[in-house]
This record gives sequence, structure tokens and C-alpha cells, in this order.
Amino acid sequence: MVQRIIGANAAAPAVRRITVDEGSAGQRLDNFLLRELKGVPKTHVYRVIRSGEVRINKGRAAADTRLTLGDEVRVPPVRMAEARSDADVPAREFAVLFEDEHLLAIDKPAGVAVHGGSGVSFGVIEQLRRARPQARFLELVHRLDKETSGILLLAKKRSALTHLQDQFRERGTVKVYAALVNGAWPASKKVIDVALLKTLDAQGERHVRAVDAARDDARRSITLVKVARQFGGHTLLDVTLKTGRTHQIRVHLAHEGHPIVGDPKYGDFAANRVMARGEHRFARMFLHARHLAFEHPASGERIALEAALPDDCTRLLEAL
Repeated sequence: MVQRIIGANAAAPAVRRITVDEGSAGQRLDNFLLRELKGVPKTHVYRVIRSGEVRINKGRAAADTRLTLGDEVRVPPVRMAEARSDADVPAREFAVLFEDEHLLAIDKPAGVAVHGGSGVSFGVIEQLRRARPQARFLELVHRLDKETSGILLLAKKRSALTHLQDQFRERGTVKVYAALVNGAWPASKKVIDVALLKTLDAQGERHVRAVDAARDDARRSITLVKVARQFGGHTLLDVTLKTGRTHQIRVHLAHEGHPIVGDPKYGDFAANRVMARGEHRFARMFLHARHLAFEHPASGERIALEAALPDDCTRLLEAL
């Protein structure tokens, strides 16, 4: 990604003014800054946003403000840790589900972040760039949580990136997840239409909670749920996102009283410990992006991708 930077000073911290390009358009301000200010503690990043030192087009902005193409972001003087050398990032390829000159779809393993930041030195995108030094352009189209496995889409051209991100924003894609939840999910419960609200704690950690839809800051969120298989004390669900809110599936399922097995933030912590230490030895979140359908950014052809459940998930289902 190429950005025009004005006033950068390598010798000492200085104000930077960054013009938002196509690769950053649509991104939240906090996520943009966490990427730009690698090595700066997350708490400090949120502190300078709250203090008004960060400006968009000379005006104050909140952490969740979405950037627009051409915006000028004022980044205050911040002393940053020494940049990580590319040599410190291990080159890694991932299982490829689809690839051509426009895009790349991989099957991301659980436990791997999609990008560095927030205490993570590097993720999928940095490892792929290291493995593919000849790639002139490689950017994430969307995100998956670190503990979520499954289909992750990347663009190999800027035109593909903007086209695909438009599809995600305009709900032109179909995203289906496999989720194993605690308890017996009622087959009649097929739609969850519950508003969500993102909050930050004192450490800058993001949390999402269900709220009354009448709140001004609430965002309507819709999830479709279908029972795929019932077990004694668990249910395997097919979950389709109609809106793409942060942690939407995790919060919606927990709000209905059936949290995802192994969810470290919104789950049943006692049940998670039993699952991790008991006979099953399953110590991660059971959420897998198994299906993704979209229009090819160049040809317009409808592409439908599938990612099989990881082996550890399959073994757990067999044991149950």
C-alpha cells in the first residue's frame, strides 16, 4: 500500500499527515492507527484519539470513525518502537482454495491472526508477503478473528480490493459459518435480529454487547441460524451473516443462551475449561468460515468457495 506522508521525520517524532488511499478507505480510525503506529501500546493509541490529538480533515474524530478516500489524517508525534525487520517475519504459505491474478482465497488455521498489531507481531498478511516477495500488491479484503478458522479472501490488485470490499459492504456476498454451541438450540429459532454496540474498556480492549435497538448508537444486526446436527449437550449450527458487525456471531449466539464452545470472550468459561481439560482436549473456539460466495471482481462470475472443517473440529464432533 502506498500513501502520501507529509512531515515525517526519521530522527524524532513529528506530526504526520497521511492521505487515505483506496487500501485504507472504509477502515476504522483505530484500526488504521494501530497499523500505522506499530510498536505503540494500544492504550496510548486510544488515549491520543480521545484527547483530540488525532484529526481527520482538521476535525476531531472517534475511534470508530470510518475513513473515506482522500481524507487527511493528522497523526500526532508518537515515539515508536524500532520497526520489525521483514527478516523477523517467517515466510508462510497457507492452503489455497482459489487463486488467479486478481485474488487469493486461503483456508486460515485457528490461532493465527490475520495481521499484526494489538500484541501480535505478525499475521497471515505479513507471512504471505514474506513468502511472496514478487507480489506487487497483496491486501486483506476482510478479517477473521484470530481463533476463527476458514475462508479468508485477499486481493492481488487494488481494483479487486475495492470491488470486493464494496460487495462486503453492500451485502453482495454470502458468508456461512459452522459453529458448535453449548446446549440444544431450538430448531424454531432461525433469525436473530438484535442490535449490537461496540465498547472499549480501560485497556482499549474491544467488547460487543447486545442492546436495545432504540438506542441512538445501536447498530441493527441480523444473523440467520440453521441446526445442522444435534448432540447430547451441544448443537452444530450453520450460521449466515446478513450484516457484518464485529463479533456478531459470537455475541448473538451467547445472547440467546448458547455460547460458542471455547469462546474466550463471550463463552461459558466453566464449560470451556471442562472441554479443554477433559476427555476431548478441545481448547479453542469452534467457529469456522466454511462457505463464501461472491462475484469475481473482473469477470463477474459467481464464485462459491468451501472450506472443510479442520481435523480437530471433526474429531470433536465424532467424539460427541
